[in-house]
Amino acid sequence: MPTTQKVNELFDLLWKDYVQTTPDAKKIYDLFINAGEKVINDHIALRTFNHPKLNLDVCAKVFLDNGYHYVGDYQFPEKKLYAKHFEHADENMPKVFISELKIQEMDEKSQKIINQLIEQVKVQDTQRFDFVCMGRPWEINLADYNYLKEKSEYASWLAAWGFRANHFTVHVNFLKKFATLADLNTFVKKAGFKFNDAGGEIKGTKEVYLEQSSILAGSQKVKFSDGEQVIAACYYEFAKRYPLPNGKLYQGFVAASADKIFESTNRAQ
Repeated sequence: MPTTQKVNELFDLLWKDYVQTTPDAKKIYDLFINAGEKVINDHIALRTFNHPKLNLDVCAKVFLDNGYHYVGDYQFPEKKLYAKHFEHADENMPKVFISELKIQEMDEKSQKIINQLIEQVKVQDTQRFDFVCMGRPWEINLADYNYLKEKSEYASWLAAWGFRANHFTVHVNFLKKFATLADLNTFVKKAGFKFNDAGGEIKGTKEVYLEQSSILAGSQKVKFSDGEQVIAACYYEFAKRYPLPNGKLYQGFVAASADKIFESTNRAQ
């Protein structure tokens, strides 16, 4: 079995960056710890563009080099996204979900803005061990950010935040005090956190072997090349998995649910 040391180092870097960007996640994590729970991470999600310099496969390389393998892919036509998920030979390791925006399906001006961002990225940076958590490797102005936001929330989020974990996910099956995902949601809401209710507060069902929920992303002030703006950051997700007919827990993702989970960074909710 491949060693997990190197990839665990990467998850530590991703988590440290994530809780700095998403203090709400650390607060919720601490709520569980203070309740006597042990928090296991089900999966992380990463976002990128489908440009050859930094596409999904480029982002996946560090994981594939350290014991992960490709398992399944997903299409999100309305959001112009394609995604793959990866699992490690060690079943205790978190799954990795990487999505990419299909630049060629965007309008001409959006394509121009995105390609100008990508031109600023150094190829040697994409080959760094920590590329997927290096942050934003380009400069972008407010006008371009706000234009992208009108066309694609995903594109604007990626343009503003760059490369980092879009979310970590609590694996609800390993919690002792929450029989259902609804129970967990109630616990988190009592602490003052708001949930993404696009498509319902709980996405998925026992019948598709996966239920998911997530808080809405908190807001953070971000520096652009010509000013600052408060925008949506990252969010925390919760996943409850159900056994397949063979008795093993379902390990995949449900595209219809993931489609709505993406909207956790949409502050319009």
